[in-house]
Amino acid sequence: MSDLNQSTQKIRIWDAPVRVFHWLLVLTFVGAYLTAESEVWRLVHVTLGYTLGGLLAFRLVWGVIGTRYARFSSFVRGPGAVIQYLKSIRAKQPEHHLGHNPAGAVAIVLLMLLGLGITATGYITYNDLGPGWVSGLHDLLANAMVLVIIGHLVGVVTASLQHKENLVRSMVTGFKTGAADQGIRRTWTVVAIAIVIAVLGFWWLQWQSAPDAAAQTTAQGSKSDHDKDHD
Repeated sequence: MSDLNQSTQKIRIWDAPVRVFHWLLVLTFVGAYLTAESEVWRLVHVTLGYTLGGLLAFRLVWGVIGTRYARFSSFVRGPGAVIQYLKSIRAKQPEHHLGHNPAGAVAIVLLMLLGLGITATGYITYNDLGPGWVSGLHDLLANAMVLVIIGHLVGVVTASLQHKENLVRSMVTGFKTGAADQGIRRTWTVVAIAIVIAVLGFWWLQWQSAPDAAAQTTAQGSKSDHDKDHD
């Protein structure tokens, strides 16, 4: 979307499901990453990992049927558009996009692909369904996602400064500055509430299995100690 050439005002750009998805994704990935190396927090790690996968599955659907700026068709562009946008940033005459800019779109696609890969390899590893190298791939994908997140944050800060608009705040409130006819009409709050209920419900179900998971971890630890003693 080109630079705004009409009278502007505060308009709604991000619907409630997109904002809830965004911040829950941050929470689940950070939590899963921090608990990755701990057997004590293993169930938390697994629960957050599955939650991340479920959130991404929802975003794939919402990217097709969601509101204007949530749809992939509104922000996923080819390499030419990305290069042109980066050139405009370098020239300090950045193109203005109400939704995700082309460079941000690249980061979003990478984050989604990496997140799906992390979920898949995590499931295989946790359920012992594949060869040992899958666990290494799981760690590699997680670290790659950290790098993409860092790049995304740098891009957000850069765009915020050059456009003189707080992109982080807009992902909290849903509002940006634009022409009145460019905003979305519905926020779909009921869908966002359903997402939160689904996530909390899943976490509650996982919590119910916590004693069994703890017993399994203890049994695995005992078996490992026994094997060491036998050796």
